[in-house]
Amino acid sequence: MDKNLYADHIATLRSRYDDIMEQCGFDTLNVFSGAPKVQFLDDNYYPFKVNPQFKALVPVTDNPHSWVIYRRGQKPKLLFYRPVDFWHYVPPAPQTFWSDHYDIELLSKPADAKAFLSADSSHERAAFLGEISSFEQQGLDGWPIGIPNPEELLARLHWARAYKTPYEFACLREANRIAVQAHRAAEAAFRNGASEFEINLAYQQAAGQGENRMPYGNIIALNEHAAILHYTHLSDQRLPEADLKTFLIDAGADCNGYCADITRTYAFRDGEFAELVAAMDEKEQELVAGLKPGLPYPDLHRECHHKVGQLLSQFGVIKTSAESAVESGLTGTFMPHGLGHFLGLQVHDVGGHQTAPEGGITPPPVEYPFLRTSRTIEENQVFTIEPGLYFIDSLLAELKDSDLAKEVNWDKVDALRPFGGVRIEDNVIVHKDRVENMTRDCYTK
Repeated sequence: MDKNLYADHIATLRSRYDDIMEQCGFDTLNVFSGAPKVQFLDDNYYPFKVNPQFKALVPVTDNPHSWVIYRRGQKPKLLFYRPVDFWHYVPPAPQTFWSDHYDIELLSKPADAKAFLSADSSHERAAFLGEISSFEQQGLDGWPIGIPNPEELLARLHWARAYKTPYEFACLREANRIAVQAHRAAEAAFRNGASEFEINLAYQQAAGQGENRMPYGNIIALNEHAAILHYTHLSDQRLPEADLKTFLIDAGADCNGYCADITRTYAFRDGEFAELVAAMDEKEQELVAGLKPGLPYPDLHRECHHKVGQLLSQFGVIKTSAESAVESGLTGTFMPHGLGHFLGLQVHDVGGHQTAPEGGITPPPVEYPFLRTSRTIEENQVFTIEPGLYFIDSLLAELKDSDLAKEVNWDKVDALRPFGGVRIEDNVIVHKDRVENMTRDCYTK
């Protein structure tokens, strides 16, 4: 990673944090990376997931019991945990593109952090950012950590996270490059008749990242499993070639803590469903082009429902017009989720429903309760765009018992039901005068 990009990034972060801390009346932030949690009635740990507020300040994603101590106007201090341990991997002391921007202290025991936290605490107003239960479970309660997770401070940090720096763009582009390479390997495995489990292995091998590093559990769905929006079961059963119909993959990758989140759908052979996938791909690219600074994101979501309605009409699934299907709520049966969300350090990045920097919630429209973003689109924001069209048994059963049942061609629904559904998802940067589709750019290379 480019050192100059990171130098500019940390300078921007420090200016941002200084302003926010001053507005909220804090001198110090004590940010805890987190601690592993022991599984119930066991002596093994759940996979460690770092506190996103920690990796927002330093690109360390895999080291528990570490801290960033940030005092307003000062160089950040990183307390980096390096125990004497023959049971587990101990990471080396940081010597990389970002390490010169921190005063680094090495901790051999979690309790060693207390001395740094207590220094000069008598005249400082401090805040603690992290999971209090995780902290207290280590027997470290009573430390001078400051006020836990102040609401306005978190709100202002979350609001600011929506505006990415060039370093963050570089990380997101690299995460997309890794993910696209792995998506290609997964498609090849599908074409060769692999099981869901085997396809996932092919994806991880091509990405060079295991499930603990992936930003979320990969969705690897064959045939009707594509109608399960968050399907992660990963069957190990190979299907006979005659039974293979479709493959939906929603899978990402990580780069320095930043996420890719990409979805593709493939038909195994030519035919009507392959045509539906191609048509959805066109609609998705039209929606990407519609990302404009100043446009409320819910407006683009409504436009997505019109495009889904057009596809339902074009392929004979409904008997009414797209406009009528949107107005009646009919399209919601076939696309129950939101168009997309913020993307960054978290897959569903923070602040999507926030009203203003100081806080407040603007809920999504009542008719679209699962939309994760109600903000107005602005320059330097990063979104996913992921329209879908599915044949979900439970939702179709409700529809069949409703007054809208007469608007549906049920023979066509039954013909397409075994294919599960289709979703296409790209990761997109909104610039002042253009939209950058990171995912498509990687596919063309």
